[in-house]
Amino acid sequence: MKGQVCVVTGASRGIGRGIALQLCQAGATVYITGRHLDTLQATAQEAQSRGGRCVPVVCDSSQESEVRRLFEQVDQEQHGRLDVLVNNAYAGVQAIFHNKDLAFWESPASIWDDINDVGLRGHYLCSVYGARMMVPAGRGLIVVISSIGGLQYFFNVPYGVGKAACDRLATDCAQELRRHGVSYVSLWPGLVQTELLKEYASQEDLAENPLIQQLRPLFSTAETTEMSGKCIVALATDPDILSLSGKVLPSCDLARRYHLQDVDGRPVQDYLSVKTVLTHIPSLRWLASYLPSFLRMPKWIMTLYTSKF
Repeated sequence: MKGQVCVVTGASRGIGRGIALQLCQAGATVYITGRHLDTLQATAQEAQSRGGRCVPVVCDSSQESEVRRLFEQVDQEQHGRLDVLVNNAYAGVQAIFHNKDLAFWESPASIWDDINDVGLRGHYLCSVYGARMMVPAGRGLIVVISSIGGLQYFFNVPYGVGKAACDRLATDCAQELRRHGVSYVSLWPGLVQTELLKEYASQEDLAENPLIQQLRPLFSTAETTEMSGKCIVALATDPDILSLSGKVLPSCDLARRYHLQDVDGRPVQDYLSVKTVLTHIPSLRWLASYLPSFLRMPKWIMTLYTSKF
């Protein structure tokens, strides 16, 4: 990816940080955003140690004026070039944990904005300004980080609605971008070993939290934060990327398509396989050991499966 210019929002830590590391390792120039310069600079320093160039930019994705200034900076410094935009910024994790097991009418109404202001509206804003650079060039890739929560109930109402909207954002934007040679896809990582989830899992006062109890035994097989980055590098260097535009792409599917392993050498868990799904249904867990891993759940069946994993 040497010579390519990328923007990754929400890259101070977590999945965004992992994506920035992989893009720089592939040789790209990567602009990373976040709200705190110190953590951005730490990410930029590590990313540049792998190759490429990393430029930290303080930007709150909920503020259109700051989003506009970000893309103006990229436009000026890179002479109008933008090859990859990754919409990853998200500010709703703490709100999700603090309101776990509360129905939507029992939670503060403001949880909608906590989850979907940065995590949906911000993605749209960045897509608008990113597309304004890509369309004249007749090329580019926009990725929105979503999840299986767009397909089935997961965590709470605002989360699921927001992720379904992210998937639809990719599909509808792709419809209008295709004739201009620009691709837009939605990427579903599996469970990811983010710093924040590890922090929550280690806190004694959250030991009895049902969500933490569900996630803790799954951490050993969870993806690293860089796996999504490996997927995006593969997509950005695929000469047939337009054939995938508008699609929802689970990381496990991309791992098979591009023959990818995680950065620590582990295979990527196929969280859409029948075997994996059954291991999370207590009454059917015994059946999982008898099934081959290549049998996969059709997505329409997954909508009927409501256990949280």
